[in-house]
Amino acid sequence: MSSTQLFATRSAALGRWRPPRWHPHLHGSELAWAIAFVVPYAFVFVAFALYPIAYGLWMGHDPALYRDLLDDRHYVEAAVNTALFAGLGTNVMMFSAFLLSGFFARRRRWIRALLAVCLLPWALPALPAYVSFHWMLLGEYGFLNSLLSALFGIDGPEWFGNRWLSLGCDAVAYIWKWLPFWVLIFYAGRLAVPLELYEAASVDGATGYRRFIHVTVPLLTNLYLICTALCAIWVIGDFTAADLVAGGSPSLESQVLAMLSVHYAFDVSQPGRGVAAALSALPVLIPVVIMLIRRIERREVQL
Repeated sequence: MSSTQLFATRSAALGRWRPPRWHPHLHGSELAWAIAFVVPYAFVFVAFALYPIAYGLWMGHDPALYRDLLDDRHYVEAAVNTALFAGLGTNVMMFSAFLLSGFFARRRRWIRALLAVCLLPWALPALPAYVSFHWMLLGEYGFLNSLLSALFGIDGPEWFGNRWLSLGCDAVAYIWKWLPFWVLIFYAGRLAVPLELYEAASVDGATGYRRFIHVTVPLLTNLYLICTALCAIWVIGDFTAADLVAGGSPSLESQVLAMLSVHYAFDVSQPGRGVAAALSALPVLIPVVIMLIRRIERREVQL
């Protein structure tokens, strides 16, 4: 058989072959097993995801709730505090984690041991960690003020007596707790960069600074933006740091939106206003989520 005839025979065979098509309907035991597997997941999704979201949107649908919020001084303060807490705190934490990941990427034993120690705050439960911060900063007999008095003979400030100091304490405690997690993420991203790229840059005469600017930064930019957006979403919805460290002191001036919504719903028995306070962050969260999804879908650079 010539090559032309062999090619024609194979083409005819491929033309007659059709891939197997799944039967569009299930019957009998197959249908029963399919329903048995789908129903529990559908019930959990409806009961614990769809229904709470729909009920919350229904509770906060009245425009009068948002007019009342804008007239409330505590809401305006909480919105500003949340913007500062999520904006400055997130960027400081991401930038610090990015720089620390470069330090821990060095191949030395003592640095790897130090990385294990650095991960301890992340491993601690949030409740005792934040409560410990609260007691260390509480009054003149707190650990930090006592240390300042013993070492330098000065009286420390009233950490929870000022709005901005209280908000700063909340941010520092949150960064201390979650910084190791993001350091580990960026550390893994740095390890995924091929060493051949750094070697090629060194051959071309690039110094350590230029290798960082022209190799590390372009390859990790997408990861950095994704982590920043994800961290901002978490920070906006975080309640524990602001509540357990400063507790909104003084006079609820340092509380954030998540804490204010809980205060409305449970302390003053206004659940509708509490839901509205939480939903007021959606105009910020929705664009961040869209940007996060678009960044994840990008495939220009893959490590």
